[in-house]
Amino acid sequence: MTLKLGQVTALEEVYFVLPQDARRLLLGGERVSLNLDLRKTNRTWEIERRGEKFIFPDGTAVELEIIKRIAEDADSLYFVSSGGVYKAAIAGESGFYKLVPTIPPTIEINGIRMHRTKEVNPLQDTRNKVNTVNPKEGETVLDTCMGLGYTAIEASKRGAYVITIEKDPNVIELARINPWSRGLFTGGKIQVIQGDAFEVVKKFKDESFDVVIHDPPRFSLAGHLYSEEFYRELFRVLRPGGRLFHYVGNPGKKYRKKDLQKGVMERLRRVGFVGVRRVEEALGVVAKKPEKG
Repeated sequence: MTLKLGQVTALEEVYFVLPQDARRLLLGGERVSLNLDLRKTNRTWEIERRGEKFIFPDGTAVELEIIKRIAEDADSLYFVSSGGVYKAAIAGESGFYKLVPTIPPTIEINGIRMHRTKEVNPLQDTRNKVNTVNPKEGETVLDTCMGLGYTAIEASKRGAYVITIEKDPNVIELARINPWSRGLFTGGKIQVIQGDAFEVVKKFKDESFDVVIHDPPRFSLAGHLYSEEFYRELFRVLRPGGRLFHYVGNPGKKYRKKDLQKGVMERLRRVGFVGVRRVEEALGVVAKKPEKG
């Protein structure tokens, strides 16, 4: 069963079962101890087998055939909650969304993964991006495209207050059930705004942020977030001396025979950014707003 919007809240107990965990259940005895929070912690829970059913900590009884199905599906995540078993996926009006069983999970929309998963895991990918601008204690960070919130959470761990924007309610829904995204909704150091970053940024006052981290969808899906008009808004809301990281990726090095990074850098310079340069390990560009005077 796939999810529907609002079906599971972040406050409900959710037990994730990875394919390899399902295989352990099938091979185990009457009681098997497993980690059920996608390795977010080292905690384990005990699952009891009673004949053709597996009893989870909240009392949910899961049929043997369902555990077999989970064991065979290496590309999806499943969880147990409130008496049911669900695929961590949503069939929305704009496509099919699901969590993918990397650690930590990434999100896949219409077959396109939103994090790098080859040669680097999503957590290290996030740290590479955040390290380029190194948010500090007491600073205010704008994260323009939340996704699962790993960037916002990492910046907040470094002492910053973060405002993060997400356009798609389906993405927010998957973040709510993802253990690795819990920091978005707890702790009080992150504010989540639902909306299109292109419009939301216009509402911020001049010089509101010390750091902007801009990690948009690929150019073919969100070209307006690569526009000079949008970059002008990012320049406006940054304080003098403020830092920008802009993830660009490396879509075959060139997009439609154009060097995408080069075009981004040229537009950033035109709106006033200085120190514009590539950062290869993060597949992006850094820039700075000049100091006053």
